[in-house]
Amino acid sequence: MARPKPQRLNPASDLAAKSRAPGRSGNPSKAAGGPASPKAASRDRATAADWVSGARLRTLPLAIAPVALGTGAGVVAIDGPWHPARALLALVVALALQIGVNYANDYSDGVRGTDEHRVGPARLTGSGVAKPKQVLAVALSFFALAAIAGLVLTIVTAQWWLLAVGAVAIVAAWFYTGGKRPYGYYGLGELFVFVFFGLVATAGSAFVQALTVNMEAWLGGVGVGLIACAVLMANNLRDVAQDKVAGKRTLAVLVGPLAGRILFAVFMLVPFAIAAFFALFYPTAWLVMFALLAALPACLIVLTAKTPRELIIALQLASLTALAYGIGLGLAFAL
Repeated sequence: MARPKPQRLNPASDLAAKSRAPGRSGNPSKAAGGPASPKAASRDRATAADWVSGARLRTLPLAIAPVALGTGAGVVAIDGPWHPARALLALVVALALQIGVNYANDYSDGVRGTDEHRVGPARLTGSGVAKPKQVLAVALSFFALAAIAGLVLTIVTAQWWLLAVGAVAIVAAWFYTGGKRPYGYYGLGELFVFVFFGLVATAGSAFVQALTVNMEAWLGGVGVGLIACAVLMANNLRDVAQDKVAGKRTLAVLVGPLAGRILFAVFMLVPFAIAAFFALFYPTAWLVMFALLAALPACLIVLTAKTPRELIIALQLASLTALAYGIGLGLAFAL
């Protein structure tokens, strides 16, 4: 009988990772708390609740936010009515990739042994309640769903080069913690989360609406991407000690806890400077500032946290901030 093994949150799918934070392991994916219970670890079969937990639902706002923001930006640029079906397909792609990377992260960290050191909730592979091949199969199924939705979107828009973008996104999702040299283990998690859960997802959602990418999409993508980085950073800060033991050199490990806490605050607050700039042209964008009601407490918690549980709360607040930010700016652009 397997002994209980603690777990970690996601990114992001670490999310992208990590709210397990955006998919932990980590992009930006671990957000729920406390060590695994002996009862959970002693079971020899995963329940439906285990699989839902493995999807790391708290990381999904990181997939929804850029699609909402990008769609709103696309509506500004489009010459004619917007395309709700395209927005829905873009959302399916983003959600399927996020969930896929969360399961892939669970699988890769589990077989590599990284999750033996985690302090967050137990993972399917690391706890032994699901066979690695089962977790891998589920991850690949969600990647396949993302690919199918992306293919349909490509056919609808007749922009065949989008297939290459989708392929790169799936490869990036896998090698976050998969392969012999996963980039999430070398301090590059935040960079890839910023690119794919910020710029690519936002610009892509705008492009499928208007077949062009405007400043609203690019700059808005920077904002939502930085918040996704904050989610991953909170997750990694919680696991700094355990990641050092496991040989996982996240950005938080490389720069140290103090610099990591400061970076979290920067990642969280710079997007609101961007929102203030947009408010000069879209007055309702000022309403996005209400998201500071979640962002500021998250910053305060991270800067003063002494326990992993506090960082999990900050991660959840950051994820909520991403959702409010993306939807709020998207509506400000579109209405």
